Amino acid sequence: MVLITEVSLRDGLQIEPVVVPTADKIRFGELLVDAGFRSLEIGSFVSPKRVPTMADTAEVVAGLAGRPATFHALVLNERGAQRAVEAGATHARLVMSASEGHSESNSGVSTADAMQRLARAAEILHDAGVSTEGCIATAFVCPFDGDTPVERVVRVARHYEQIGVDVLHLADTIGAASPSDITRAVTAVRDVFPIERVGLHLHSTYGMADANAWEAYRCGIRRFDAALGGLGGCPFAPGATGNIAADDLIHLFHREGIDTGIDVSKLPDLREHLAGLVGHALPSALAKIPAAPAEVRR
Repeated sequence: MVLITEVSLRDGLQIEPVVVPTADKIRFGELLVDAGFRSLEIGSFVSPKRVPTMADTAEVVAGLAGRPATFHALVLNERGAQRAVEAGATHARLVMSASEGHSESNSGVSTADAMQRLARAAEILHDAGVSTEGCIATAFVCPFDGDTPVERVVRVARHYEQIGVDVLHLADTIGAASPSDITRAVTAVRDVFPIERVGLHLHSTYGMADANAWEAYRCGIRRFDAALGGLGGCPFAPGATGNIAADDLIHLFHREGIDTGIDVSKLPDLREHLAGLVGHALPSALAKIPAAPAEVRR
């Protein structure tokens, strides 16, 4: 069994030029839960001037409260943590970059400064009873600095462990990692976090996301972020394209006999629904061709 966190409502929509109405976001979140997704990333408490598509995250959190799933919201600093608490969020994802170039572009501070302010943010969240996960952006390759040394990844992982996050996610922010990069980073952070508490956040820029997901699975990873149809990308990482497609990833796992808990019969309609919200076709393989039989093999 693997856990797939569906991230369309945050990492999918954040780069889109269209601002999807709040009610439509909530309805799409409900449909994802109805399809069997039990973990969703639904928004981010960041500056609405920098990311206007996320300005209504508090309303989305409130609108989805009580559904049978875990709803995560992204937090970059103390102000974001305070807003998450005020909105009644129960789960937050802290994000910092392993590379200096992306840290400055994405959060406006160095990695060292990001560590300090996320430590304060984690304290605010923990005091309010909010569960936290930590994401390491540019854990493999940075669009500004090139390949990220694994020592920098371990440094950030250790900081996350010290401030008490429950799960560590390694993010291939620009989709440039290869399977050997995955193995190297996962092997390194296993000394800090048990493998069952490590997840992967992949993008498909260079067409290696599925291969990377499979390599991660072979390394023991059972947590994956994905966006239906491959929607998304980072607005502060030049060249980054969509997330690994949830429909393609689920198809891969099901064909290999690995359950996800997702009702695949509902995914085509969900994908069409999402395409209608953003106003364009989605790039996943299954958006273009019929799937082979996708039931879980026993």
